[in-house]
Order: sequence, then C-alpha cells, then structure tokens
Amino acid sequence: MIDLQKGIVGIPTAHPAGEIIGRAAQLARAFRERSLPVVLINVTGRAPGRTDAGTATFSFPADWTELVAELDRHPDDYPVSKQRWGAFIGTSLHDYLRQRGVTQIFLTGIASSSGVESTARSAYDYGYNVVLVVDAMTDRDADAHRHSVEKIFPRLGQTDTTDNVLKVLHR
Repeated sequence: MIDLQKGIVGIPTAHPAGEIIGRAAQLARAFRERSLPVVLINVTGRAPGRTDAGTATFSFPADWTELVAELDRHPDDYPVSKQRWGAFIGTSLHDYLRQRGVTQIFLTGIASSSGVESTARSAYDYGYNVVLVVDAMTDRDADAHRHSVEKIFPRLGQTDTTDNVLKVLHR
C-alpha cells in the first residue's frame, strides 16, 4: 500500500521525498509485474474530532489529493481515498483485500508516524502479516519517524528495505 500524493512533495520531510517516491514506485512496478495487488492511497479529508493541535491553518494546493505521477497508476491498482489517518477506517480496503485472499501487506508512505503507523495498527488488528518498508517512508518529524521505525513498527510487523523486498519478489 502506497500513500503518496502530490500535496506532500513541497512539505519538508526527514528524508528526501523524491527518494521515498522512487522506492515506492519501484515496489509498485515489481508488484504489478507479478500480478500482485497495488493499493494507492490518498487523503481527501480529516476526521471530524477536535484535538489540542487544532486544525490546519494553511490552504491545501488544488492538486493536494492527486497521487504523484511517478507511481504510474494502472487500471488494476486499487485506489483508496481516506479521511482518517489510517487507510482501513471508513474505506472498503479490508473487504477488497479479503476478497483477493491477501494475507500480507507491504506499507510505504510519507507520514510514517501517522498514516503509515495507523494503517499498520489496523492491518495488524485485522490479522494481516505486515511488512513496513522503512526506506520507502518518511515523516515531517525525524524524531517521530525514528520512534515509529524503532519502537512501534517492530511490534506491528516486520521491518525491511526496498532492496530486500525486491530481491524476494525477483526470485
């Protein structure tokens, strides 16, 4: 599952967004070559609840919800538009994966401490085997990213790198 949309490209991140996008695109191509499902996730809104942090005070660009072109969306890719941090809540993602007999998911994305982590938590709760491709994700906050990768992700699944995943797929 890949969570990368145009709106993130101009936002400062702990790791260069271009490198993250490139690795996620490599993974998407490799999964498509093997006729494995590719889920592309974008954010179209937010949960209605109140928080201490408040709501965003900046305007989102017009193309905020569009996926980055590098992902080269294919007709067989499954799009998920989420309005929560995680991709499972309020979407048909779980039904889609179950109907295809999917038992393992690979996660990438730009918001490792929120979107990726929330999706991983739900996937784990649903019983999926979760692989978090840590060099194909980043966050706006380097400390939050590091905390997710080092403390949270090992409790929700397996962590790995793009190169290792690609090696397994090319066997």
